[in-house]
Amino acid sequence: MSIPTPEAHVRQVVETVERRSPSEPEFLQAVHEVLDTLIPVLAEHPEFIEAEVLDRLVEPERQVMFRVPWLDDDNHVRVNRGYRIQFNSALGPFKGGLRFHPSVNLSVVKFLGFEQIFKNALTGQQIGGGKGGSDFDPRGKSRFEVMRFCQSYMTELYRYIGAQTDVPAGDIGVGGREIGFLFGQYRRLTNGHESGALTGKGTGWGGAEVRTQATGYGAVYFAEEMLARAGESIEGRRAIVSGSGNVATYVIEKVQQLGGRAVTASDSSGFIVDEQGIDVDLLKQIKEVERGRISEYADRRPGARFVSDGSVWSVPGELAFPCATQNELDEAGARKLLDGGVRAVTEGANMPTTPEAVALLQQAGVLFAPGKAANAGGVATSALEMSQNASRDRWDFEQSEERLHAIMRDVHDSSYAASVRYGRPGDYVLGANTAGFVRVARAMVDQGVV
Repeated sequence: MSIPTPEAHVRQVVETVERRSPSEPEFLQAVHEVLDTLIPVLAEHPEFIEAEVLDRLVEPERQVMFRVPWLDDDNHVRVNRGYRIQFNSALGPFKGGLRFHPSVNLSVVKFLGFEQIFKNALTGQQIGGGKGGSDFDPRGKSRFEVMRFCQSYMTELYRYIGAQTDVPAGDIGVGGREIGFLFGQYRRLTNGHESGALTGKGTGWGGAEVRTQATGYGAVYFAEEMLARAGESIEGRRAIVSGSGNVATYVIEKVQQLGGRAVTASDSSGFIVDEQGIDVDLLKQIKEVERGRISEYADRRPGARFVSDGSVWSVPGELAFPCATQNELDEAGARKLLDGGVRAVTEGANMPTTPEAVALLQQAGVLFAPGKAANAGGVATSALEMSQNASRDRWDFEQSEERLHAIMRDVHDSSYAASVRYGRPGDYVLGANTAGFVRVARAMVDQGVV
């Protein structure tokens, strides 16, 4: 049997995915974004075509969807839908976060899990790709409602996870509080203390230092490396950041530690502009401790202003870090950034930039760092937490941050090297996709048809 051309092979795989998953737009977008960049790799490695690696890669190894019933504080029964997508374990146990947000559906979880395959491969750690979550919204719920939901969710999920099988972590809506409730229920159900079954735990009971900061810090480290290769730096630069959750907060913190000035943050109600630079302690107090709205920052910070309509991307700045959610930066937003003098865009969230916006930014010569590379710091540090749990060891903050910095430097360098190898130096989208894919594909070929 003759081997099809790379172009024909990619087209056939994409058509199959579109036929099988017609109502999953986020997943289809992620598949297109990755597969369209792999043609030069397939031309160099026809054995990947012969082994049908792409056909297997786009189909999850296991998809789990389940009912999550729980009682609210008025003793009314509520029901949500839970998911866990175990996408690819060629490199190691499935690894990826849990997202609790009303927007969560099968398409969103599959897109996140698919992206996670390549992100995890780029870290150089022995971890596969997976993702999960629920359409439950923790906002506005009491602590006990969140606890009861987490316990119900884990009562089903525990059957499918474990330190050598699948290791969930946090994501949007799942922070230290939720991980604590989830782990407590896991421990109760399994009659043991298998601390490696979840990451993002409290540092007093198995968690890793820097895990909270890792995704945000890692994104800034990637931006620093990307700018340095272009002979530039973060120091003295003005940064536009979307979001005000864990990733955005620590992007802001690290930008300012490196001499930049982050002037925005946002949530679903609008965004703030603080020309003095965001007061990180105040932001943490409002968003992490009080679980308040971003508008409260402007009420308590002299000189800051809150904007309830419009786009955060209309604020001028040389660096942009979209850190909120998928497809938040569209073509119109990209044009606003270009008008504002943007030099580099670094994705802190997963796929926050639409394909049209990415193309526009790259055509304009803007340095662009895709999330699967730039926000890999979180999962990289989760893998370090797994290593510490396995050895019952604990590293201090400085040691952990140093290791994170080194991993992000390696992620940058491997992505850049792949962009050079496949003919588009500095195209980090191509570089990240191809570098991650080759590592996974080689493992899949070596392991046979599984």
